[in-house]
Amino acid sequence: MMDSDSDIYKTLLESTRAIPWKIDWATMTFAYIGPQIEALLGWEPSSWVSAQDWAERMHPEERAWAVDFCIAQSKAGVDHEADYRALCKNGEYVWIRDVVHVVRNPDGSVDSLIGFMFDISERKRTEEKLLGLQKELEELSYKDGLTGVANRRRFDAIMEIEWSNARRNKQPLSLVMLDIDYFKQYNDHYGHLEGDQCLKLVAQALGKAATRARDFLARFGGEEFVLVLPETDESAATKIAERCRELIAKERIPHARSGIIPLLTVSVGVGTMIPGHGDEPLSFIEAVDKRLYQAKQRGRNGIVAAG
Repeated sequence: MMDSDSDIYKTLLESTRAIPWKIDWATMTFAYIGPQIEALLGWEPSSWVSAQDWAERMHPEERAWAVDFCIAQSKAGVDHEADYRALCKNGEYVWIRDVVHVVRNPDGSVDSLIGFMFDISERKRTEEKLLGLQKELEELSYKDGLTGVANRRRFDAIMEIEWSNARRNKQPLSLVMLDIDYFKQYNDHYGHLEGDQCLKLVAQALGKAATRARDFLARFGGEEFVLVLPETDESAATKIAERCRELIAKERIPHARSGIIPLLTVSVGVGTMIPGHGDEPLSFIEAVDKRLYQAKQRGRNGIVAAG
């Protein structure tokens, strides 16, 4: 004897991994929910009585928007889907995608909602991993591969932000630019591997000088580094520049070919500005770079803080 059509459909529905369900719109009660729900969430099918049970078994962070969205779409007679975390009986959460079809009466009013719940936890985990990787790659693109501090690209972005802030708030913005003295001779004498190690040590030392939350250190290029110091006047910036020199001196990095002393030293240019509407950051950077060049012309191992 053949099964009835309804029995065949029921068997088909209950053999899928998706969880079928039906809600009667007038009473907002479940007319049916597939037995697969128990395997996935731990709740017995008989415990799904009303739409309230569905709402309460949803993560509090998603509950308000998901319920409001589904009700609004259903009232409008629009098929829809929603992703949310469903509460398991053991207290854990599973990511669900609910795909909903609105069944309407001949007069256009809503008769019932039928749909399928899909377990999308694995997909969500993959998405989170991909987002994490994307963030990691983004961070890497802003990081100097050798020293680990920010690179020129990141400096350009931060400088633009801090320049706008300083202009808007009429606050001083300072730059400290540093260049390792006789670095070519260092590389020629000790080799490029030691040269790389030297750059790392200098970056670490300079990182200790940028102590406030918005103080920012970047490798400007080659053996040149730059500190962006928001809300810092020239006097305070010069003190930080002096601290940078002290921190590098404290490292006592040997430099036999220095031409100054047999230890690594730096030349420093310092500049401060309250940007006006016609001012451009590039001109300011160039002015500070000139001061760094003057520090080198004056015999290196020094600071130039005014033209």
